[in-house]
Amino acid sequence: MLLLYLAIETIPLGIAVALEFTGPLLVALLSIRRARDSLWIVLAVGGVITLLPDLSGVNALDPRGVAYALAAGGCWAGYILFGQKAGNLAPGGGTVALGMTVAALYLVPAGYVATDGALLQWQLLPLGIAVALISSAIPYSLEMIALRNMPKQTFSVMMSLEPAVAAMAGLLVLDEQLALRQWLAIGMVITASLGSTLSAKRH
Repeated sequence: MLLLYLAIETIPLGIAVALEFTGPLLVALLSIRRARDSLWIVLAVGGVITLLPDLSGVNALDPRGVAYALAAGGCWAGYILFGQKAGNLAPGGGTVALGMTVAALYLVPAGYVATDGALLQWQLLPLGIAVALISSAIPYSLEMIALRNMPKQTFSVMMSLEPAVAAMAGLLVLDEQLALRQWLAIGMVITASLGSTLSAKRH
């Protein structure tokens, strides 16, 4: 999450999340076992590629932002692979609490130093707690439950909804207008997610 936040400081939200999705997409590609699953992966890949800007736009992106987003994708892939194992060893809430505690032990002191103490101002604490709950604690707890109850490949393709949601958030919250090809990409990603889910149920 820290890498993603660093990425969206310099590149658009939808593009950052699409680049970050290369991590779970790689997990999905490496997890293919049946030929029919390939269709959903192809749709997901096509959707993510279509969400990205044209070549001139990609070249214009801040390279640090792109690097941060891709590094976040690598962490996301590791989260899927190791999160399933961790979720099977302990209840989802306990696993997330331990992970958040370890992260806080590193990030809070680093943030305190980087902001000259402003990070722990009492006026900011309620907002910080709300952000922590909404962006990490609650979603990760739910994802741990999901990872215990579905294959990694299905989970990875379902997570492909995130670039579509980010594009919608960019439109509604940040007034980032979407081109027709980007709406098409959102449809491809959602179709891949639904198809993968239905295929897993039949299996």
